[in-house]
Amino acid sequence: MSISEDGGSMRQAEPVGDESAAARSGGRSFGRIAFASLIGTLIDGYDFVLYSVAAALVFPKVFFPSLGGAAGTIASLATLGVAFVARPIGALLFGHFGDRLGRKRTLIWAILGMGIGTTLMGVIPSANTIGVAAPIIIVILRAVQGLAVGGEWAGSVLFVTEHAPLRRRGLYSMFPQLGHSLPTALAPAILLLVGVLSTPETFIAWGWRVPFLASAVLVVIGLYIRLKVEETPVFAKSRERGQSGVPVLEAFKHQSWTMVRGIGVSLTTITFVYVAQSFVANYGVEHIHLSRNQVLAVSALSGLFYAVFTVLSAFISDRIGRRRMIGGAHVLGVVWGLLLFPVLNFGTFPIYAAALCVTMTIAGLAYGAVGAFLPEQFPTQYRFTAAGFSYQITGVIGGGIAPLLAPVIISSYGTTAFGVVLGVLCVFAAVCTFSLKDKTNESMDWNDPEQG
Repeated sequence: MSISEDGGSMRQAEPVGDESAAARSGGRSFGRIAFASLIGTLIDGYDFVLYSVAAALVFPKVFFPSLGGAAGTIASLATLGVAFVARPIGALLFGHFGDRLGRKRTLIWAILGMGIGTTLMGVIPSANTIGVAAPIIIVILRAVQGLAVGGEWAGSVLFVTEHAPLRRRGLYSMFPQLGHSLPTALAPAILLLVGVLSTPETFIAWGWRVPFLASAVLVVIGLYIRLKVEETPVFAKSRERGQSGVPVLEAFKHQSWTMVRGIGVSLTTITFVYVAQSFVANYGVEHIHLSRNQVLAVSALSGLFYAVFTVLSAFISDRIGRRRMIGGAHVLGVVWGLLLFPVLNFGTFPIYAAALCVTMTIAGLAYGAVGAFLPEQFPTQYRFTAAGFSYQITGVIGGGIAPLLAPVIISSYGTTAFGVVLGVLCVFAAVCTFSLKDKTNESMDWNDPEQG
């Protein structure tokens, strides 16, 4: 093995099991694989973040107008939880077929489900037009989104990591992770653009629908790219050795404790992102009295911080180890969780902007390496199911429950109490992460559960 003196790319012999078809055939093939993983999570992330921002700033007036301000916001944010409950179910459903039939075929269905659900959201009439049917339909489509994203994340990260050379697996896994982080800037920016180009009345009436309908374009691009890529070589070799009859049963039989600990690996990231993009966005409008456009602008800016530090996290993890990278970010999260609301309560726009950027920076540091670290914990024969299920249970806690509890806890006990909740979640995340094995330098081509 040789490494350039200037810190450039590594040139080394890789284990046969991790010498991907993409690596052998050249950069063009891997570029297609990377983009195939990026576009799917980009659509998922775009749709999910778009919904989170809209749920905080738009949906209380469109779908829950009769409940009033506070109750309408709680009801709207509660619909966020519907998708997060559906996500683990989707992880098991798509995971079964992903482990049995292959990563590529399963990912095609996942991107279709996500795109259809989001596009249809853009045409739902308001509650003033069709009454109670409007929130019911939005909940159903939200569940469809959840099922699809339950399969998308695991499939995308496996698709790229199972193609990746061993020593650059963290860097390669950055692509699907970036697909989830970029939309935290993209979705608010598009909503902001629509808001600037329309009056407040027009924005609430129909302007917010434009970004939802625009996701159909991304779906068409994603489908085209995914139909052009090959199955992962690691999965192909596993299929030759023989497959698990029922992946979920095998996963719980051999590595249930690993799956439980895996829940904590991305908990800091998901909690910080969804609390910041949904509840804190609403907090900025209702309590700090910022304008909607100011909040959207800051959300877009903080999303850029999230994306940049996601890339850095993935890159650095190949050098210092993924457990150290992710665990260190969790520790930072403990401190920042306690400081977030005291800082926000200074009540000025610059401090609000800085607080969100710090929050999303820590989220990115914790997230970039997750795409390789979590799948590395499980054998090929049930990796899709086990990694996806652990990650999506995290989503229930950090993305569904935490933003919903935020207004309840703060209204009853104050912002300090919710800061303590954030700190405790980050402590749990750190304990779980440090208790797992660091397999940064080990092959992913294994089927023996005893190695887990």
